[in-house]
Amino acid sequence: MTDSPDLDASATRDIADVAAVEIITTAAVHLMSAAAVKCGLAEDGPSGSGAEYLDLDEARKLITALAALVTASAPDIGNQHARSLRDGLRSLQLAFREASPFPDAPGEGPGEKWTGPVS
Repeated sequence: MTDSPDLDASATRDIADVAAVEIITTAAVHLMSAAAVKCGLAEDGPSGSGAEYLDLDEARKLITALAALVTASAPDIGNQHARSLRDGLRSLQLAFREASPFPDAPGEGPGEKWTGPVS
């Protein structure tokens, strides 16, 4: 049986070796993946589409959190990383608009407080 303090120390050392840009992009990818599923974009499931996972309320929260993270971190993570995160975010914002039976007004969609209107 392993001793818990050793595991904590090991985890601390491991996280200390990871660059901030990697942690930020990993968090963003997790938010993107979850938002995509909640927008109904998953390809697995009984019907072969992700429609059974569609939950726009949850997707809105995830996309808004992603927009805040990407916007706030962009100056620090560099254009190469920020560009791909912004592209993914924009795609999710458009997918949300397409999946919504009553699309939000321009500038009122998820995350648009930070990104501006998406069309």
